Amino acid sequence: MMSKVFTDASTDGVWSGNVLTDSIAGQSIGILIPNATLTFAQAEYEAGCMAWRLQNAQTLAVSSRGWGVKAGFNCMGSSMISPVRVSPNDILTVFPLAVDAAGTKSNALAWVTTTKGTELFKGLAIVDNTATAMVTAVNGQSLGDAFFNSRLTSLSVQCEDGCTLVEVQIVDEMGGIVYTGQGNVRGPDAGSRSNHYNIDLKGLNIAIGKGWAFKVKTVTA
Repeated sequence: MMSKVFTDASTDGVWSGNVLTDSIAGQSIGILIPNATLTFAQAEYEAGCMAWRLQNAQTLAVSSRGWGVKAGFNCMGSSMISPVRVSPNDILTVFPLAVDAAGTKSNALAWVTTTKGTELFKGLAIVDNTATAMVTAVNGQSLGDAFFNSRLTSLSVQCEDGCTLVEVQIVDEMGGIVYTGQGNVRGPDAGSRSNHYNIDLKGLNIAIGKGWAFKVKTVTA
């Protein structure tokens, strides 16, 4: 068993360019430990929220993904992942968001999985207690645009540090709420459940129509 440390001074709000390299040799993960099997991943950020992924730099296929936590709040037991083999072309990349500067707004990320695949969604400057649509992090598509004619199977939301996720909503094209899930505080605050997520829903089976939206309602720290 071995472990390696990978770092990067990353740019908020993008995947591009945020490639983590080995802290000693400065190499990407695929070059440094090709064909190794990963069983845990402990990702940390300075402040805000952050997603990570293991991606083939040539095919762009993603073989593993997850959440980071604020530096100092990692947990080995919570960082286990499904075993994944590292390809020689693999890179580790991150998508961070800073804490919103306004006192009544927050930022959030979400991994959304459907029968068509998994995408990272983002929500910026979410006004407190206001149901706000999340869109795909890369091209800004709604849930219905990105995943029309598929079934939602799971979703996991990470809000910025200290933020409370009041609820998530799946909303149809007429504005009707098809599904609601109540969230929580993430991290070391009262009532918190996980350092990694505010809500983590699995086993869903919701058919997604055109014009549908995925919304979150939050309250800042």
